[in-house]
Formats: sequence, C-alpha cells, structure tokens
Amino acid sequence: MLVTEHPVFRRFWYPVMPMEQLADGPKPFRLLATDIVLWLDADGKPAAALDRCCHRTAKLSRGFCEGGRIVCGYHGWQYDRTGRCVRVPQVDSSRPVKFGIPAYRCQERYGYAWVALEEPLYDIPEIPEAADPGFRRIPQFYEPWDCAALRFMENVLDAAHIAFVHRETFGNLADPGIPEARIEPFDGGFRFFSESQVRNPDLQKKNLGITSEMTTRRRRNTYWLPFNVRLGIHYPNGLTHTIVNIMTPVEDNRSVLVQFCYRNDAEEQAKAADVIAFDRAVTLEDKYILETTESDVRLTGYAAREMSMPSDRPGLLIRRMLHDLLVKHGEAGASADAADAVTVE
Repeated sequence: MLVTEHPVFRRFWYPVMPMEQLADGPKPFRLLATDIVLWLDADGKPAAALDRCCHRTAKLSRGFCEGGRIVCGYHGWQYDRTGRCVRVPQVDSSRPVKFGIPAYRCQERYGYAWVALEEPLYDIPEIPEAADPGFRRIPQFYEPWDCAALRFMENVLDAAHIAFVHRETFGNLADPGIPEARIEPFDGGFRFFSESQVRNPDLQKKNLGITSEMTTRRRRNTYWLPFNVRLGIHYPNGLTHTIVNIMTPVEDNRSVLVQFCYRNDAEEQAKAADVIAFDRAVTLEDKYILETTESDVRLTGYAAREMSMPSDRPGLLIRRMLHDLLVKHGEAGASADAADAVTVE
C-alpha cells in the first residue's frame, strides 16, 4: 500500500504544523504529495489552501499576511481562508472577483494546526488527558522521518522489538518474551492492553521516581485510523506517562512525526527536559531501524521477505482495518490479496 495512490487518505485529519510556527507568516507543508500553505486568519485561527496562486502559479508560502488574508508575494493577489481571491491590486476594486484556489479544512488542536484535504471520515482523536487538569502537556518532537507512516504505527504497538531496538535504553535482551495482550476493536480503531517488565536506567529513575533497576509498564493504548496512537503507560507508583504519536504522511516514503506527552506529575518532580531527553533516545533507536524499511506495505497476504508472528497481531489488525477501508471506498486494487497473512507460530 502506498498512501498517495489512495484518495481515501485525504479524508482524515492530520497535524501538519505547530501553531507557534505560524506566528510570523505563512508556511509551506507537503501533505500526501499535495503542496499546501498555512497561515493565521484575522481571528488567529489556522487556515490552509493550495500553495499556488491562480494568477501565475507562484507559491503563496513565499508571500505574507495582511488582515488575516494571505497575499501572494509576486503580484499581491489576496485570498481569504475559503480560498476566494478577495483583492487584485492591479484591478478596479469595484469589479467583482469570481475566482480563487482550493482551500482545506483546518483547525487547531493540541497545539497543532490540523488539516483534512477532503471531507473527513472521523473527527480528530480525543485524548482524555488533554482535558484533565491533573496532567501537564510536554511538546516533544516534530520532524521528518524517511519511512512510511504505517511502518511507524506497527512499530509503536510491537512488543517484540523492545528488547532489541531499545537495548540501550529500556529494553531487556535477557528477556525477549512477549507479554500477553488484549485487543478491543471499535469503529475506526482499537484499544490495546499489555504489561511487561522493562529496565529502568538512571535517567528514567529520575523521571519516574522509581529507584529499582527494573519496573513494570502497564500499557493502555489506543489506535485510530489511519496513523494515530495514544500510548498510556502506567507505572507502579501511580505515575502515568501518556505519549501521543501521530505520523503525518508527506509522501509514500516520508512522514512527519508529531509526538507530545502528558504526565500526571509536576516540573519539580521530573524536569520536562529530562523527560524529552529519554524519549528522544528511544525515538532515535526506532528511527535508525524504521528508515531502513520498505514503503510499500502489503496489507493482506504476504510478500516473500515479510512473514509475521503472533506478536504482530496489533500491526496485522491495522493492516486489516486499512484493507477494509480501501475495499469500502473501492480503492483496494493491487494492494489487497484474498489470503490471510502468514504467521510463524
């Protein structure tokens, strides 16, 4: 499956840019191989449109903002958040303007501007900690990764990779066993529950307030179509560290990682910089491996170089849900196969 070959992926919300990056003018972004421009309207709300002036095709992201409208830096044509051209400086202002550019749905959530290129099938995922005053929000990472968004989603719910990929941080090579897990599907996603023992390195001892060399992680995770995961990690002392991972697809082989977390502690208990430092080490371990994977992911059946095992169950469920999504919208084509995935027992 290559995301740019399936129009249905345009019908989801994606976080494309931190709001603070829009404070000083319009910014470009490439979403699903579509060049868009983002800016703030007169009310300070994010707006998005095709990054192309309808006059002589200059990129609007090279322009500026005036009164909440985006102004082309080439000849000064102005557009509102609906994409309508509202001013042509070289033409008598009394003459009506009846043209414009494609505009996209855009709204702020969790500190980001989210964009849907077409009518969305689902709302932006609800993160319960965001509305809970007992949790603080820590922005973490906003960066491009050279891998398919689906590869990241499978990885983040894959218990088998932890001992090996994260052997320098919290993985335990001495015990690569896979914990028991429970999956509860719902419309548009599923919940995933598991528990495991992990190493507790020095930096984590500070971050968690746990001094033992090992600790228990109880995971209460949620996956939403197509590339959203909430990792609810609970520790024995009552600390909850919830990581939100979203992969926004740029191209088939390139995505932007959006990651932020919520914790039910305070800065004096664990410095945000230390929390970010540990999660930075973990994500770089994932990035090192995932950027070597192939972008075209077979959703059903199997390819000669890609078998599966029981611990791949969450990832296989994601593939099945994406396959069903494509079938429902008449886009399965060559990405689908009638056979089930082959699993090594």
